[in-house]
Amino acid sequence: MSKKITCIIVDDEPIAREIITSFVAKIPNLELLSTCSNATEAIQFMEKNTVDLFFLDINMPEITGLSLAKIIGQKSKVIFTTAYRDYAVDGFNLNVVDYLLKPIAFERFFEAVQKVTKSNNTITTTAKEESFKKEFMFIRSDRKMIKINFNEIEYIESLGDYVKIFLNQTVIVTRETMNNIENKLPQNSFIRIHRSYIVSLNKISSYTNEFIEINKKALPISRSYKESTLQKLAEV
Repeated sequence: MSKKITCIIVDDEPIAREIITSFVAKIPNLELLSTCSNATEAIQFMEKNTVDLFFLDINMPEITGLSLAKIIGQKSKVIFTTAYRDYAVDGFNLNVVDYLLKPIAFERFFEAVQKVTKSNNTITTTAKEESFKKEFMFIRSDRKMIKINFNEIEYIESLGDYVKIFLNQTVIVTRETMNNIENKLPQNSFIRIHRSYIVSLNKISSYTNEFIEINKKALPISRSYKESTLQKLAEV
């Protein structure tokens, strides 16, 4: 028997929580652990529990669903459940599994969950790989795959169709996307501070609420990443 996918619902609307709860109950391989009325409750819950999947509303007071999704990062899968179509691009930029518009039909809900089920083996494989504490990645550059040690990376910058990886002694240019590179990096050593910047926590010499300094270069913290960045830095 396959392991059930643990999930929680985060939505400030009681009716929405009830509807999604009823949907979850119809899918045998889902196990609902909790329902939360705001992001703060969800953060407190995930600190003490392992959650495979979040059903996450976007437009919530204080901490929005987008901000919470950034905090969750790659630890868990996210399916957005929202009444606002305008956030779709932001949602998919965060690599969420799916984006469901309210009112949500059960068939559409089931389809989104199936995407998680199909990728569950990938999640397990990724967790196993992280347990080996891989110390490098391969990046395609100059018509070959180049080995890059994580401890040599200072920061990564996106420039249009290209991405620059700044190392201790050199710069690697690649056409891989920022999202693909971010997925290869160990979460505990790197942080996304801007749509165009990922930095190594070990290379930060100083920071403010607006900038991070690495090797005498000031890198901006964007407004959309500020909350998750400052929280991560406070935990270091």
